[in-house]
Amino acid sequence: MKERFQLLIVDDSPVDRELYRCLMQKDELCTVRTVGDGVDALDQIAIDPPDVILTDLRMPRMNGLELVKQVQERTPEIPVILVTAHGSEEIAAEALRVGAVHYIPKASFAGQAHGTISSVLGIAQERRQRKRLSRCWRQSEYFFELGNDGDLISPLVARLQESLTEFGGTERASVIRIGVALHEALRNAVHHGNLGLCSKLREGDGNEYYLLAAERSTQLPYRDRRVRVHVKESPEEVVYRICDDGDGFDVSNLVYDPTDPANLLRPSGRGLYLIRTFMDEVHFNERGNEITLVHRRGGQTSAGPDQAI
Repeated sequence: MKERFQLLIVDDSPVDRELYRCLMQKDELCTVRTVGDGVDALDQIAIDPPDVILTDLRMPRMNGLELVKQVQERTPEIPVILVTAHGSEEIAAEALRVGAVHYIPKASFAGQAHGTISSVLGIAQERRQRKRLSRCWRQSEYFFELGNDGDLISPLVARLQESLTEFGGTERASVIRIGVALHEALRNAVHHGNLGLCSKLREGDGNEYYLLAAERSTQLPYRDRRVRVHVKESPEEVVYRICDDGDGFDVSNLVYDPTDPANLLRPSGRGLYLIRTFMDEVHFNERGNEITLVHRRGGQTSAGPDQAI
């Protein structure tokens, strides 16, 4: 026997509310509540969150668009489906852009409602189960080995960001910043590590820098060098270790302060400055061909000058 789900119908028309309620309760698979506008809907959600919300767009006090925005902000796990009527197309399009998951044309509600809501509920329930599963997660560890193909850096960073967000604990803004730091570290490993390029070549239009990169990527010993990425995630922290096959460098010869914002304007300091700013800890190995970046979930930064590169 299928589990009944809770549906909240939001519409200022008593006639339409009753019509939708009768249609949805025909097969006894859902419990239906109805309210007259977005303000009352938010009150109901706070008291007893439904599994799915079905809302009209044109309503007094708070329309469907504003309701979608509020649900996204307060309870984004609850899917919102729009009932669209002629003349509400622009509002519906905006509501879909800000978070509504689907829509049902008013004229064909009877024929489409059950299929649309069932589809949306299946996705929402899967997400909730994944969230429950995430509470059982303790650790992940994986490895990547890349050649010197710079086109693979962005896809790898995107994959690492997905993993970072999968189990929560990191704000979206931090995920973006960590992505920037990883991109800089990986590019450094390919260009400065494996291909032995000097940052000073990037001054001006940078053509010489990229021409030399393309040339060396086909020459020995550069072409056979690899970048190895080791990632270890736990609920407390994520550790990224990026190692290249280059000659490395003497870390003690870093003559500038990597925390100095002036490095944003220096070709040789920009990447390290961004890495140090966006990560909680940054370390090089003794040889200088491996960098370790640490992110603490929850934003607990403890890195001090002795831990900085």
